[in-house]
Amino acid sequence: MQRTATVLVYSDDTTTREQVRLAAGRRPAPDVPEIEYLEVATLPAVLAALEEGGVDVCVLDGESAPAGGMGVCRQIKDEIFACPPVLLLIGRPQDAWLATWCRADATVAHPLDPSDMASSLASLLRERLPSAV
Repeated sequence: MQRTATVLVYSDDTTTREQVRLAAGRRPAPDVPEIEYLEVATLPAVLAALEEGGVDVCVLDGESAPAGGMGVCRQIKDEIFACPPVLLLIGRPQDAWLATWCRADATVAHPLDPSDMASSLASLLRERLPSAV
């Protein structure tokens, strides 16, 4: 039996979290497991979920407030042992250089393109779970 992948989605905006779910879908590619989404709206919730374990990929909204996804990404990369890969949602393509500073593994720009979202997420899942499928 194939396991499901857990994707943490952090944004203070419920619409953004919904857009991520709709863009990536339950299975972003045939060769990756189905996704179970864990939606959170605060930095303490992100940290608690990561400390608990079981998160395969994080999707962080760079436009969140008061803790933006870029700062959250940098913090978890520094503080969480074996931090899951991070897909950072950025406000515009020109902000991709900031993702380098915060050590994001991939970026997708707003407005979310379903094809970009699904392919980026699937790529991170393949890296994290190479033997899951």
